[in-house]
Amino acid sequence: MKLAFSSNAYLHFSIEDTISKIAELGYTGIEILADVPHAWPAGLLDQHKQSIRQCLEKHRLEISNINAFMMNAVADPRQAYWHPGWTDPDPHYRAIRREHTKRALHLAKEIGAPHITTEPGGFLMEGQTREEGARIFYDELMPCVEVAEQLEIGLLIEPEPELLIERFDQYLEFKGRIDSDLVGLNFDIGHAYCVGEDPQEWVPRMATQTVHYHFEDIASSRIHQHLIPGHGAIDFHATITAIEETGYDGWITVELYPYIDNPDDAAREAKTFLADAFRAGNTGSD
Repeated sequence: MKLAFSSNAYLHFSIEDTISKIAELGYTGIEILADVPHAWPAGLLDQHKQSIRQCLEKHRLEISNINAFMMNAVADPRQAYWHPGWTDPDPHYRAIRREHTKRALHLAKEIGAPHITTEPGGFLMEGQTREEGARIFYDELMPCVEVAEQLEIGLLIEPEPELLIERFDQYLEFKGRIDSDLVGLNFDIGHAYCVGEDPQEWVPRMATQTVHYHFEDIASSRIHQHLIPGHGAIDFHATITAIEETGYDGWITVELYPYIDNPDDAAREAKTFLADAFRAGNTGSD
Protein backbone atom coordinates (compact mmCIF):
# COMPACT_ATOMS: atom_id res chain seq x y z
CA MET A 1 0.00 0.00 0.00
CA LYS A 2 1.11 3.55 -0.72
CA LEU A 3 0.60 6.56 1.55
CA ALA A 4 -0.50 9.97 0.27
CA PHE A 5 -1.64 13.20 1.90
CA SER A 6 -4.50 15.40 0.72
CA SER A 7 -3.71 18.96 -0.29
CA ASN A 8 -6.97 20.17 1.23
CA ALA A 9 -5.15 20.69 4.55
CA TYR A 10 -2.88 23.24 2.85
CA LEU A 11 -5.38 25.91 1.83
CA HIS A 12 -3.01 28.65 2.99
CA PHE A 13 -0.37 27.55 0.46
CA SER A 14 -0.05 27.30 -3.31
CA ILE A 15 -0.23 23.85 -4.84
CA GLU A 16 3.46 24.03 -5.71
CA ASP A 17 4.42 24.80 -2.10
CA THR A 18 2.04 22.08 -0.94
CA ILE A 19 3.65 19.49 -3.19
CA SER A 20 7.05 20.44 -1.83
CA LYS A 21 5.93 20.23 1.80
CA ILE A 22 4.18 16.88 1.46
CA ALA A 23 7.20 15.39 -0.29
CA GLU A 24 9.56 16.72 2.39
CA LEU A 25 7.43 15.03 5.04
CA GLY A 26 8.10 11.67 3.40
CA TYR A 27 4.83 10.95 1.64
CA THR A 28 5.08 9.42 -1.83
CA GLY A 29 1.71 10.64 -3.06
CA ILE A 30 -0.60 13.64 -2.97
CA GLU A 31 -4.33 14.02 -3.43
CA ILE A 32 -4.82 17.27 -5.32
CA LEU A 33 -7.80 19.43 -4.47
CA ALA A 34 -9.73 20.45 -7.60
CA ASP A 35 -10.74 23.67 -5.88
CA VAL A 36 -9.35 27.02 -4.83
CA PRO A 37 -6.54 27.73 -4.20
CA HIS A 38 -4.96 24.63 -5.73
CA ALA A 39 -6.51 23.40 -8.96
CA TRP A 40 -10.00 24.81 -9.61
CA PRO A 41 -10.53 23.35 -13.10
CA ALA A 42 -12.70 26.16 -14.46
CA GLY A 43 -9.90 28.68 -13.94
CA LEU A 44 -6.79 26.58 -14.41
CA LEU A 45 -4.57 27.76 -17.25
CA ASP A 46 -2.36 25.42 -19.25
CA GLN A 47 0.77 26.96 -17.75
CA HIS A 48 -0.56 26.23 -14.25
CA LYS A 49 -1.17 22.58 -15.17
CA GLN A 50 2.35 22.41 -16.54
CA SER A 51 3.69 23.91 -13.31
CA ILE A 52 1.89 21.17 -11.32
CA ARG A 53 3.33 18.43 -13.53
CA GLN A 54 6.84 19.85 -13.26
CA CYS A 55 6.62 20.26 -9.51
CA LEU A 56 5.39 16.69 -9.06
CA GLU A 57 8.27 15.41 -11.17
CA LYS A 58 10.82 17.52 -9.31
CA HIS A 59 9.69 16.17 -5.93
CA ARG A 60 9.03 12.64 -7.20
CA LEU A 61 5.47 12.71 -5.96
CA GLU A 62 2.61 10.79 -7.57
CA ILE A 63 -1.05 11.78 -7.60
CA SER A 64 -3.20 9.42 -5.55
CA ASN A 65 -6.49 11.08 -6.48
CA ILE A 66 -8.15 14.30 -7.58
CA ASN A 67 -10.55 15.57 -4.92
CA ALA A 68 -13.53 16.95 -6.86
CA PHE A 69 -15.81 16.65 -3.82
CA MET A 70 -15.08 20.07 -2.34
CA MET A 71 -16.30 23.23 -4.08
CA ASN A 72 -15.18 26.06 -1.83
CA ALA A 73 -14.84 28.26 -4.92
CA VAL A 74 -18.62 28.61 -5.11
CA ALA A 75 -18.74 29.85 -1.49
CA ASP A 76 -22.29 28.72 -0.78
CA PRO A 77 -23.21 30.21 2.62
CA ARG A 78 -25.09 27.08 3.75
CA GLN A 79 -21.96 24.91 3.86
CA ALA A 80 -18.45 25.41 2.62
CA TYR A 81 -18.25 22.61 0.05
CA TRP A 82 -21.39 20.42 -0.10
CA HIS A 83 -23.13 22.88 -2.39
CA PRO A 84 -23.84 22.93 -5.25
CA GLY A 85 -24.96 19.36 -4.67
CA TRP A 86 -25.95 16.74 -7.21
CA THR A 87 -29.48 16.75 -5.83
CA ASP A 88 -30.11 20.48 -5.53
CA PRO A 89 -33.70 21.25 -6.59
CA ASP A 90 -32.47 24.01 -8.91
CA PRO A 91 -31.28 22.33 -12.13
CA HIS A 92 -29.15 25.34 -13.06
CA TYR A 93 -27.35 25.27 -9.72
CA ARG A 94 -26.68 21.53 -9.68
CA ALA A 95 -25.39 21.84 -13.25
CA ILE A 96 -22.41 23.66 -11.73
CA ARG A 97 -21.55 20.43 -9.89
CA ARG A 98 -21.99 18.34 -13.04
CA GLU A 99 -19.78 20.54 -15.21
CA HIS A 100 -17.17 20.82 -12.46
CA THR A 101 -16.99 17.03 -12.34
CA LYS A 102 -16.45 16.82 -16.09
CA ARG A 103 -13.67 19.39 -15.87
CA ALA A 104 -12.08 17.51 -12.98
CA LEU A 105 -12.03 14.32 -15.07
CA HIS A 106 -10.24 16.17 -17.85
CA LEU A 107 -7.83 17.65 -15.29
CA ALA A 108 -7.04 14.16 -13.99
CA LYS A 109 -6.23 13.02 -17.51
CA GLU A 110 -4.03 16.06 -18.17
CA ILE A 111 -1.92 15.87 -15.03
CA GLY A 112 -1.71 12.10 -14.61
CA ALA A 113 -4.22 11.17 -11.91
CA PRO A 114 -5.95 7.77 -11.99
CA HIS A 115 -9.35 8.93 -10.76
CA ILE A 116 -11.42 11.63 -9.10
CA THR A 117 -13.74 11.54 -6.10
CA THR A 118 -17.15 13.17 -5.90
CA GLU A 119 -19.89 13.63 -3.34
CA PRO A 120 -22.54 10.89 -2.99
CA GLY A 121 -25.54 12.76 -4.28
CA GLY A 122 -26.12 15.71 -2.03
CA PHE A 123 -28.02 17.07 0.94
CA LEU A 124 -31.71 16.20 0.65
CA MET A 125 -33.80 19.33 0.93
CA GLU A 126 -37.01 19.54 2.95
CA GLY A 127 -39.70 17.56 1.19
CA GLN A 128 -37.26 15.81 -1.15
CA THR A 129 -37.51 12.02 -0.97
CA ARG A 130 -34.58 9.62 -1.25
CA GLU A 131 -36.11 8.20 -4.42
CA GLU A 132 -36.28 11.65 -6.01
CA GLY A 133 -32.75 12.46 -4.88
CA ALA A 134 -31.38 9.20 -6.29
CA ARG A 135 -33.13 9.79 -9.61
CA ILE A 136 -31.71 13.30 -9.93
CA PHE A 137 -28.23 12.12 -8.91
CA TYR A 138 -28.31 9.37 -11.53
CA ASP A 139 -29.50 11.71 -14.29
CA GLU A 140 -26.80 14.30 -13.48
CA LEU A 141 -24.00 11.78 -12.98
CA MET A 142 -24.43 9.77 -16.17
CA PRO A 143 -23.04 12.48 -18.51
CA CYS A 144 -19.94 12.48 -16.28
CA VAL A 145 -19.74 8.68 -16.49
CA GLU A 146 -19.65 9.05 -20.28
CA VAL A 147 -16.70 11.45 -19.96
CA ALA A 148 -14.95 9.08 -17.56
CA GLU A 149 -15.35 6.25 -20.08
CA GLN A 150 -14.00 8.39 -22.90
CA LEU A 151 -10.96 9.46 -20.87
CA GLU A 152 -10.49 6.14 -19.03
CA ILE A 153 -10.41 7.96 -15.70
CA GLY A 154 -12.09 6.56 -12.60
CA LEU A 155 -15.08 8.33 -11.07
CA LEU A 156 -15.33 7.41 -7.39
CA ILE A 157 -18.33 8.01 -5.16
CA GLU A 158 -17.53 8.80 -1.53
CA PRO A 159 -20.29 8.06 1.01
CA GLU A 160 -20.65 10.96 3.44
CA PRO A 161 -22.65 11.40 6.65
CA GLU A 162 -25.82 13.47 6.15
CA LEU A 163 -25.79 13.23 2.34
CA LEU A 164 -27.87 11.04 0.01
CA ILE A 165 -25.52 8.05 0.24
CA GLU A 166 -24.22 7.62 3.78
CA ARG A 167 -23.99 3.85 4.04
CA PHE A 168 -22.51 1.09 1.96
CA ASP A 169 -25.83 -0.61 1.21
CA GLN A 170 -27.05 2.70 -0.22
CA TYR A 171 -23.90 2.92 -2.33
CA LEU A 172 -24.38 -0.62 -3.64
CA GLU A 173 -28.02 0.03 -4.48
CA PHE A 174 -27.11 3.14 -6.46
CA LYS A 175 -24.02 1.64 -8.09
CA GLY A 176 -26.13 -1.29 -9.26
CA ARG A 177 -27.85 1.06 -11.71
CA ILE A 178 -24.60 2.08 -13.43
CA ASP A 179 -23.00 -0.16 -16.03
CA SER A 180 -19.42 1.09 -15.87
CA ASP A 181 -16.27 -0.42 -14.41
CA LEU A 182 -14.86 3.10 -14.01
CA VAL A 183 -17.40 4.04 -11.34
CA GLY A 184 -16.17 2.82 -7.97
CA LEU A 185 -15.97 3.48 -4.27
CA ASN A 186 -13.79 5.87 -2.32
CA PHE A 187 -13.82 4.18 1.08
CA ASP A 188 -13.46 6.87 3.75
CA ILE A 189 -12.90 4.98 6.99
CA GLY A 190 -13.92 7.95 9.13
CA HIS A 191 -17.20 8.43 7.31
CA ALA A 192 -17.97 4.73 7.71
CA TYR A 193 -17.25 4.93 11.44
CA CYS A 194 -19.51 7.98 11.80
CA VAL A 195 -22.55 6.05 10.54
CA GLY A 196 -21.85 2.99 12.67
CA GLU A 197 -20.13 0.90 10.00
CA ASP A 198 -16.81 0.05 11.64
CA PRO A 199 -14.24 -0.02 8.82
CA GLN A 200 -12.52 -3.28 9.78
CA GLU A 201 -15.86 -5.04 9.32
CA TRP A 202 -16.74 -3.38 6.01
CA VAL A 203 -13.35 -3.42 4.26
CA PRO A 204 -13.71 -7.07 3.13
CA ARG A 205 -17.37 -6.61 2.20
CA MET A 206 -16.59 -3.65 -0.04
CA ALA A 207 -13.24 -4.86 -1.39
CA THR A 208 -14.49 -5.48 -4.94
CA GLN A 209 -15.82 -1.91 -5.11
CA THR A 210 -13.00 -0.05 -3.35
CA VAL A 211 -10.56 1.80 -5.58
CA HIS A 212 -9.07 4.26 -3.06
CA TYR A 213 -9.08 4.88 0.69
CA HIS A 214 -9.30 8.02 2.79
CA PHE A 215 -7.84 7.77 6.29
CA GLU A 216 -8.59 9.98 9.28
CA ASP A 217 -9.64 9.31 12.85
CA ILE A 218 -13.03 10.03 14.47
CA ALA A 219 -13.90 10.48 18.15
CA SER A 220 -15.83 7.77 20.00
CA SER A 221 -18.91 10.04 19.76
CA ARG A 222 -18.88 9.25 16.01
CA ILE A 223 -19.35 12.96 15.27
CA HIS A 224 -18.07 13.81 11.79
CA GLN A 225 -14.91 15.72 12.63
CA HIS A 226 -11.66 14.58 11.03
CA LEU A 227 -8.90 13.90 13.56
CA ILE A 228 -5.24 12.94 13.22
CA PRO A 229 -4.94 9.13 13.25
CA GLY A 230 -4.45 8.03 16.83
CA HIS A 231 -6.53 10.88 18.29
CA GLY A 232 -9.86 9.09 18.03
CA ALA A 233 -11.51 5.70 18.41
CA ILE A 234 -10.96 3.95 15.07
CA ASP A 235 -9.11 0.64 15.34
CA PHE A 236 -6.36 1.30 12.79
CA HIS A 237 -4.55 -1.97 13.43
CA ALA A 238 -7.68 -3.98 12.66
CA THR A 239 -8.55 -1.78 9.68
CA ILE A 240 -5.08 -1.99 8.13
CA THR A 241 -5.00 -5.75 8.68
CA ALA A 242 -8.38 -6.08 6.98
CA ILE A 243 -7.18 -4.02 4.00
CA GLU A 244 -4.01 -6.08 3.74
CA GLU A 245 -6.02 -9.30 3.73
CA THR A 246 -8.00 -8.11 0.70
CA GLY A 247 -4.77 -7.80 -1.31
CA TYR A 248 -5.24 -4.07 -1.86
CA ASP A 249 -1.96 -2.43 -2.93
CA GLY A 250 -3.16 1.02 -3.98
CA TRP A 251 -3.22 4.46 -2.37
CA ILE A 252 -4.30 5.37 1.14
CA THR A 253 -4.73 9.14 1.35
CA VAL A 254 -4.71 10.88 4.73
CA GLU A 255 -7.35 13.63 4.71
CA LEU A 256 -7.01 16.20 7.49
CA TYR A 257 -8.57 19.39 6.11
CA PRO A 258 -9.52 20.77 9.57
CA TYR A 259 -5.81 21.27 10.32
CA ILE A 260 -5.19 24.13 7.90
CA ASP A 261 -3.56 26.27 10.62
CA ASN A 262 -0.77 23.73 11.12
CA PRO A 263 -0.88 21.12 8.37
CA ASP A 264 2.81 20.16 8.58
CA ASP A 265 2.54 18.93 12.15
CA ALA A 266 -0.71 17.08 11.41
CA ALA A 267 0.78 15.39 8.35
CA ARG A 268 3.97 14.50 10.19
CA GLU A 269 2.14 13.01 13.18
CA ALA A 270 -0.23 11.07 10.93
CA LYS A 271 2.64 9.58 8.98
CA THR A 272 4.51 8.53 12.12
CA PHE A 273 1.41 6.91 13.60
CA LEU A 274 0.47 5.08 10.40
CA ALA A 275 4.04 3.92 9.77
CA ASP A 276 3.99 2.33 13.22
CA ALA A 277 0.56 0.82 12.54
CA PHE A 278 1.75 -0.65 9.23
CA ARG A 279 4.82 -2.12 10.89
CA ALA A 280 2.72 -3.61 13.69
CA GLY A 281 0.63 -5.31 11.08
CA ASN A 282 3.67 -6.36 9.07
CA THR A 283 2.23 -4.35 6.20
CA GLY A 284 4.52 -2.63 3.74
CA SER A 285 3.78 0.96 2.75
CA ASP A 286 5.64 3.73 1.01
